[in-house]
Amino acid sequence: MQFDTLDMLLLMAKLALIFLAILTMAAYLVLAERRVLAWIQDRKGPNRVGFQGLLQPLADVIKMLTKEDTRPAAADKWLFYLAPAMAAVPAIMTFAVIPFGVPLEIAGHRVDLQVADLHVGLLFFMALSSIAVYGVALGGWASNSKYALLGSIRGLAQLISYELPMGLSLVPVVMLARSFSLADIVNAQTGVPFIVYQPLAFVIFLISIAAECKRVPFDIPEAEGELVAGFHTEYSGMRFGLFFVGEYINLIVLGGLATTFFLGGWHGPWLPPAVWFLLKVLGFAFFFIWMRGTLPRLRYDQLMHFGWKILTPLALLNILITGWWLMLR
Repeated sequence: MQFDTLDMLLLMAKLALIFLAILTMAAYLVLAERRVLAWIQDRKGPNRVGFQGLLQPLADVIKMLTKEDTRPAAADKWLFYLAPAMAAVPAIMTFAVIPFGVPLEIAGHRVDLQVADLHVGLLFFMALSSIAVYGVALGGWASNSKYALLGSIRGLAQLISYELPMGLSLVPVVMLARSFSLADIVNAQTGVPFIVYQPLAFVIFLISIAAECKRVPFDIPEAEGELVAGFHTEYSGMRFGLFFVGEYINLIVLGGLATTFFLGGWHGPWLPPAVWFLLKVLGFAFFFIWMRGTLPRLRYDQLMHFGWKILTPLALLNILITGWWLMLR
């Protein structure tokens, strides 16, 4: 496929827009979480910097950039520096395959509101999801700290517990859409979203992405009451900020994927498609924030038991039932 100058400019514009939108949303999700949790706990939350605290994310960025960047003397230098990037970059790359609106026509060119429509977009997401855990593993191991190492080991235990049911929960989606392309999956939900046909798969996927985001009740790799601060105990300044922001970027991206796989993507009445997509993603973000203020943390052995003995058998059973239903239909 050949690109002319306009195609290349449009691609660069989409990349810049998505990168800016994700970082801005991640920054303000931090503020939204602090305000919502304060409301749940009957307190004020940050409201001093700017009108109602709207400049608090900017103040946090300035604080992170100006803090001293330290590294333990016995740490593995290059892996210690690499780990924060590995926590944030895979999540940003995943958004490249998510369609967030109907294609537009600009100067005779069809512009997809999606960076890349890969035929194996779902597999691309699964691959990057598996790579992201290396940020947790390397951050803990390279720090040469027993507390950080324990946090990273618990992160790996969490990975093997949710990764399999998350993948299995998406098999019925592929069976219904007959494609691994995320654009095809959204187009297959023009009439009815897949959550209507696959409520069990949706619940399994929702639980799995909560573990992927390391959100309560699955914030086991951090567990600040047990491990000081988990796998990023030895990080400071903007390197800690990358780990922190990476969690919220993941929250946005996985909310977008749940919207794409089960809620019809950008489909919806009356409002513009991109607005529908944004509202659905923010709905998932609010749900995860609410869950943090409501549920206690699981032990990692409870998570492994839940993943292997409950979610995985249910996901396999759901695949069999879906295949039987499609065969009869």
